[in-house]
Amino acid sequence: LDTLEKWVTEIFSGIPNNGLPKPSFGHLTQPFDTPEFHKLYRVVPIRKVHSLTITWALPPQEQYYRVKPLHYISWLVGHEGKGSVLSFLRKKFWALALYGGNGETGFEQNSTYSIFSISVTLTDEGYKHFYEVAHVVFQYLKMLQKRGPDQRQVIWEEIQKIEANEFHYQEQTDPVDYVENLCENMQLFQKEDFLTGDQLLFEYKPEV
Repeated sequence: LDTLEKWVTEIFSGIPNNGLPKPSFGHLTQPFDTPEFHKLYRVVPIRKVHSLTITWALPPQEQYYRVKPLHYISWLVGHEGKGSVLSFLRKKFWALALYGGNGETGFEQNSTYSIFSISVTLTDEGYKHFYEVAHVVFQYLKMLQKRGPDQRQVIWEEIQKIEANEFHYQEQTDPVDYVENLCENMQLFQKEDFLTGDQLLFEYKPEV
Protein backbone atom coordinates (compact mmCIF):
# COMPACT_ATOMS: atom_id res chain seq x y z
CA LEU A 1 0.00 0.00 0.00
CA ASP A 2 2.84 2.40 0.80
CA THR A 3 4.37 1.73 -2.62
CA LEU A 4 1.04 2.20 -4.38
CA GLU A 5 0.42 5.45 -2.52
CA LYS A 6 3.88 6.69 -3.55
CA TRP A 7 3.18 5.87 -7.21
CA VAL A 8 -0.21 7.58 -7.19
CA THR A 9 1.25 10.68 -5.54
CA GLU A 10 4.09 10.89 -8.07
CA ILE A 11 1.85 10.35 -11.09
CA PHE A 12 -1.21 12.42 -10.21
CA SER A 13 0.04 15.23 -7.94
CA GLY A 14 1.01 17.29 -10.98
CA ILE A 15 -2.59 17.51 -12.21
CA PRO A 16 -3.90 20.98 -11.30
CA ASN A 17 -7.11 21.42 -9.31
CA ASN A 18 -9.20 24.07 -11.02
CA GLY A 19 -11.39 24.48 -7.95
CA LEU A 20 -14.60 24.25 -9.93
CA PRO A 21 -17.66 22.53 -8.43
CA LYS A 22 -18.90 19.25 -9.85
CA PRO A 23 -21.25 20.02 -12.77
CA SER A 24 -24.93 19.38 -12.14
CA PHE A 25 -27.78 19.20 -14.62
CA GLY A 26 -30.53 19.13 -12.02
CA HIS A 27 -32.13 22.23 -13.53
CA LEU A 28 -33.06 20.18 -16.62
CA THR A 29 -36.21 18.74 -15.06
CA GLN A 30 -38.53 16.20 -16.66
CA PRO A 31 -36.54 15.59 -19.86
CA PHE A 32 -39.03 12.96 -21.02
CA ASP A 33 -42.20 14.95 -20.38
CA THR A 34 -43.22 15.08 -24.04
CA PRO A 35 -46.17 13.52 -25.91
CA GLU A 36 -43.74 11.32 -27.87
CA PHE A 37 -42.80 9.40 -24.73
CA HIS A 38 -46.37 8.71 -23.59
CA LYS A 39 -46.91 6.15 -26.32
CA LEU A 40 -46.60 2.48 -27.17
CA TYR A 41 -43.88 1.69 -29.69
CA ARG A 42 -43.64 -1.59 -31.58
CA VAL A 43 -40.16 -2.53 -32.76
CA VAL A 44 -39.41 -5.51 -35.01
CA PRO A 45 -36.58 -7.45 -33.34
CA ILE A 46 -33.62 -9.08 -35.08
CA ARG A 47 -33.93 -12.20 -32.94
CA LYS A 48 -37.16 -14.15 -32.74
CA VAL A 49 -38.17 -12.96 -29.31
CA HIS A 50 -41.15 -11.10 -27.89
CA SER A 51 -40.27 -8.56 -25.22
CA LEU A 52 -42.48 -5.98 -23.54
CA THR A 53 -40.57 -3.16 -21.83
CA ILE A 54 -42.28 -0.48 -19.74
CA THR A 55 -40.09 2.50 -18.83
CA TRP A 56 -40.59 5.35 -16.39
CA ALA A 57 -38.51 8.52 -16.07
CA LEU A 58 -38.31 9.40 -12.37
CA PRO A 59 -36.74 12.30 -10.47
CA PRO A 60 -33.01 11.83 -9.75
CA GLN A 61 -32.39 9.11 -7.15
CA GLU A 62 -28.60 9.14 -6.87
CA GLN A 63 -28.71 11.10 -3.59
CA TYR A 64 -30.54 8.12 -2.05
CA TYR A 65 -27.72 5.65 -2.65
CA ARG A 66 -27.64 4.70 1.04
CA VAL A 67 -31.30 3.63 0.82
CA LYS A 68 -31.42 2.36 -2.80
CA PRO A 69 -35.22 2.63 -3.22
CA LEU A 70 -35.18 1.50 -6.86
CA HIS A 71 -33.22 -1.61 -5.92
CA TYR A 72 -35.85 -2.38 -3.30
CA ILE A 73 -38.72 -1.93 -5.78
CA SER A 74 -37.00 -3.98 -8.49
CA TRP A 75 -36.48 -6.77 -5.94
CA LEU A 76 -40.23 -6.90 -5.29
CA VAL A 77 -41.15 -6.64 -8.97
CA GLY A 78 -38.62 -9.29 -9.99
CA HIS A 79 -39.66 -11.77 -7.29
CA GLU A 80 -40.55 -15.14 -8.85
CA GLY A 81 -42.30 -16.91 -5.97
CA LYS A 82 -45.96 -17.38 -5.14
CA GLY A 83 -48.01 -14.22 -5.61
CA SER A 84 -45.47 -12.55 -7.88
CA VAL A 85 -46.16 -10.97 -11.26
CA LEU A 86 -44.06 -13.57 -13.08
CA SER A 87 -45.75 -16.46 -11.26
CA PHE A 88 -49.16 -15.16 -12.36
CA LEU A 89 -48.06 -14.61 -15.96
CA ARG A 90 -46.46 -18.06 -16.17
CA LYS A 91 -49.70 -19.69 -15.04
CA LYS A 92 -51.37 -17.88 -17.93
CA PHE A 93 -48.56 -19.13 -20.26
CA TRP A 94 -47.93 -15.49 -21.18
CA ALA A 95 -44.36 -14.94 -19.97
CA LEU A 96 -41.03 -16.72 -19.61
CA ALA A 97 -39.04 -14.16 -17.62
CA LEU A 98 -39.31 -10.75 -16.01
CA TYR A 99 -36.73 -8.33 -14.71
CA GLY A 100 -36.73 -4.69 -13.70
CA GLY A 101 -34.57 -2.05 -12.16
CA ASN A 102 -32.04 0.69 -12.65
CA GLY A 103 -28.33 0.38 -13.43
CA GLU A 104 -27.60 3.24 -10.97
CA THR A 105 -25.04 4.80 -13.30
CA GLY A 106 -24.72 6.76 -16.53
CA PHE A 107 -27.76 6.96 -18.76
CA GLU A 108 -30.06 5.23 -16.28
CA GLN A 109 -29.28 7.45 -13.29
CA ASN A 110 -27.82 10.95 -13.18
CA SER A 111 -28.50 14.43 -11.80
CA THR A 112 -31.39 15.01 -14.22
CA TYR A 113 -33.48 11.85 -13.97
CA SER A 114 -33.51 8.14 -13.11
CA ILE A 115 -34.86 5.51 -15.48
CA PHE A 116 -36.82 2.55 -14.12
CA SER A 117 -37.75 -0.24 -16.51
CA ILE A 118 -39.63 -3.52 -16.31
CA SER A 119 -39.05 -5.96 -19.14
CA VAL A 120 -41.15 -9.08 -19.71
CA THR A 121 -40.07 -11.85 -22.08
CA LEU A 122 -43.35 -13.00 -23.65
CA THR A 123 -44.44 -16.31 -25.12
CA ASP A 124 -46.19 -16.33 -28.49
CA GLU A 125 -49.46 -16.43 -26.58
CA GLY A 126 -48.31 -13.63 -24.30
CA TYR A 127 -47.56 -11.45 -27.30
CA LYS A 128 -51.21 -11.76 -28.31
CA HIS A 129 -52.18 -10.49 -24.83
CA PHE A 130 -49.49 -7.88 -24.23
CA TYR A 131 -52.06 -5.27 -23.20
CA GLU A 132 -53.26 -7.60 -20.43
CA VAL A 133 -49.63 -8.26 -19.43
CA ALA A 134 -48.99 -4.51 -19.11
CA HIS A 135 -52.21 -4.19 -17.10
CA VAL A 136 -51.02 -6.88 -14.65
CA VAL A 137 -47.70 -5.06 -14.15
CA PHE A 138 -49.48 -1.77 -13.42
CA GLN A 139 -51.91 -3.53 -11.07
CA TYR A 140 -48.99 -4.98 -9.10
CA LEU A 141 -47.27 -1.58 -8.84
CA LYS A 142 -50.57 -0.04 -7.75
CA MET A 143 -50.83 -2.66 -5.02
CA LEU A 144 -47.28 -1.89 -3.82
CA GLN A 145 -48.09 1.82 -3.83
CA LYS A 146 -51.31 1.31 -1.89
CA ARG A 147 -49.79 -0.93 0.78
CA GLY A 148 -46.63 1.14 1.15
CA PRO A 149 -43.24 -0.07 2.38
CA ASP A 150 -43.87 0.16 6.12
CA GLN A 151 -44.80 -3.51 6.46
CA ARG A 152 -41.84 -4.66 4.41
CA GLN A 153 -38.78 -3.77 6.49
CA VAL A 154 -38.09 -7.51 6.79
CA ILE A 155 -37.73 -7.69 2.99
CA TRP A 156 -35.40 -4.67 2.97
CA GLU A 157 -33.25 -6.25 5.68
CA GLU A 158 -33.17 -9.50 3.70
CA ILE A 159 -31.91 -7.61 0.63
CA GLN A 160 -29.38 -5.81 2.83
CA LYS A 161 -27.99 -9.11 4.16
CA ILE A 162 -27.79 -10.68 0.69
CA GLU A 163 -25.94 -7.69 -0.75
CA ALA A 164 -23.58 -7.66 2.26
CA ASN A 165 -22.78 -11.35 1.77
CA GLU A 166 -22.14 -10.82 -1.94
CA PHE A 167 -19.85 -7.89 -1.12
CA HIS A 168 -17.82 -9.73 1.52
CA TYR A 169 -17.45 -12.94 -0.51
CA GLN A 170 -17.12 -11.49 -4.01
CA GLU A 171 -14.54 -12.87 -6.38
CA GLN A 172 -11.43 -10.84 -7.05
CA THR A 173 -11.94 -8.55 -10.04
CA ASP A 174 -9.47 -7.29 -12.60
CA PRO A 175 -7.42 -4.50 -10.93
CA VAL A 176 -7.90 -2.07 -13.84
CA ASP A 177 -11.69 -2.53 -13.75
CA TYR A 178 -11.66 -2.14 -9.97
CA VAL A 179 -9.74 1.14 -10.10
CA GLU A 180 -12.02 2.46 -12.85
CA ASN A 181 -15.08 1.58 -10.76
CA LEU A 182 -13.63 3.32 -7.69
CA CYS A 183 -12.89 6.45 -9.71
CA GLU A 184 -16.53 6.55 -10.79
CA ASN A 185 -17.66 6.02 -7.20
CA MET A 186 -15.57 9.02 -6.11
CA GLN A 187 -17.82 11.21 -8.26
CA LEU A 188 -21.02 9.81 -6.74
CA PHE A 189 -20.59 8.96 -3.06
CA GLN A 190 -19.29 10.34 0.22
CA LYS A 191 -15.65 9.54 0.95
CA GLU A 192 -16.44 6.83 3.50
CA ASP A 193 -18.62 5.04 0.93
CA PHE A 194 -16.26 4.92 -2.06
CA LEU A 195 -15.73 1.16 -1.67
CA THR A 196 -19.28 0.18 -0.73
CA GLY A 197 -21.71 2.85 -1.97
CA ASP A 198 -22.63 1.07 -5.18
CA GLN A 199 -23.29 -2.29 -3.51
CA LEU A 200 -24.48 -2.04 0.10
CA LEU A 201 -27.76 -0.83 1.59
CA PHE A 202 -27.17 1.32 4.68
CA GLU A 203 -30.43 2.94 5.80
CA TYR A 204 -34.09 1.93 5.82
CA LYS A 205 -36.24 5.00 5.06
CA PRO A 206 -39.79 4.05 4.03
CA GLU A 207 -40.64 7.65 3.13
CA VAL A 208 -37.97 7.57 0.40
